[in-house]
Amino acid sequence: MAAEFILETKGLTKEFKGFVAVNNVDLKVRRGHIHALIGPNGAGKTTFFNLLTKFLPPTRGTITYQGVDITHEKPAQTARRGIVRSFQISAVFPHMTVLENVRAALQRGLGTSFHFWKPEKSLFPLHERALELLASVDLQAFADELTVNLPYGRKRALELATTMALEPDLMLLDEPTQGMGHEDVHRVTELIRKVSAGRTILMVEHNMNVVASIADRITVLQRGAIIADGPYAEVSANPLVIEAYMGTPDAELQGAH
Repeated sequence: MAAEFILETKGLTKEFKGFVAVNNVDLKVRRGHIHALIGPNGAGKTTFFNLLTKFLPPTRGTITYQGVDITHEKPAQTARRGIVRSFQISAVFPHMTVLENVRAALQRGLGTSFHFWKPEKSLFPLHERALELLASVDLQAFADELTVNLPYGRKRALELATTMALEPDLMLLDEPTQGMGHEDVHRVTELIRKVSAGRTILMVEHNMNVVASIADRITVLQRGAIIADGPYAEVSANPLVIEAYMGTPDAELQGAH
């Protein structure tokens, strides 16, 4: 049933001058799930995300979203359908306040993002919603803080809030906990769990503890191809996955329960 899966790829392939970065990937993302895409460096995860968001055209294969073939759409069309990506690097305006960042994202949703000459009072109706979004990621106390002054983990929380301001049906999170200390990882993991209510998340993530604790399903890529797909317990015990990560049983994989 098409409605069960929000996103599906069939035979998705990307070649660069003879090098196959994404190789014949058939992926199904179930509506309402947190689905993790994992794999060693160079496995093709970021290229796969770039195909989904149309930053790259596929060599072959199809992408279906909400039952519609979106393979050859332009990036803006795909974004308007409710697929929103948060990048590996924090994508917020450093010299605006935390509240202003969320308000700017809400403006994008209204289609008035370039009306910078409008009086600021025209933005006040967005104020309440922006504060709600900040509360949802535990940033209400930082509303008037300049974003540049936020600790790294809080910047990622702000990025989650600005992503949610666009009301995505499908959030693509690219390494949401990369470069974080243990406390920030825990906080952002819990935030992802919280914001996943009522929406679908596809995330690329290196941290196995994060994946083990929040992912409903895991797909493992190696050299651009899927080598395993299923719940964490099944995937982490798969000999191909263990070998892909270390060449020997991987301590991180084994210990992440």
